[in-house]
Amino acid sequence: MNWNVYLSGEIHSDWRQQLLDGCNDLQLPIAFTSAVTDHEASDGAGDLLGAEESGFWRDHKSSKVNSIRTKTLIEKCDLAVVRFGEKYKQWNAAFDAGYCAALGKPYITLHDEDIIHPLKEVDASAMAWATSPGQVVEILNYVIMQG
Repeated sequence: MNWNVYLSGEIHSDWRQQLLDGCNDLQLPIAFTSAVTDHEASDGAGDLLGAEESGFWRDHKSSKVNSIRTKTLIEKCDLAVVRFGEKYKQWNAAFDAGYCAALGKPYITLHDEDIIHPLKEVDASAMAWATSPGQVVEILNYVIMQG
């Protein structure tokens, strides 16, 4: 079986690449998908529909255009990894985790210990909490190769 793993969350570090490299090294049968990780492209996705004077409406249109991709990929995934980073609050990642929970999609959270408390509900619905991409690779290896 080829697994479809959706990668959600923080876009300002190389955690996705670390995860991909680790899974490639183990030759795990995984296809990875993700939200748009180019910050400017994501923020401007709604600009395709015309300029907005208000930041609210620009963000509103962009979030709707982006959600076409996000919702479709989450619905098709076997498992999601949701990363919460240090630099910004990833409200979209929390929403993705909630969407996974509502759909019954298993997900792994990936974040440092210093944000355990604000993520307690998100972590409570997760199947696992990891603190490094390497731990996620270990979990994926176990889940996929032990089956």
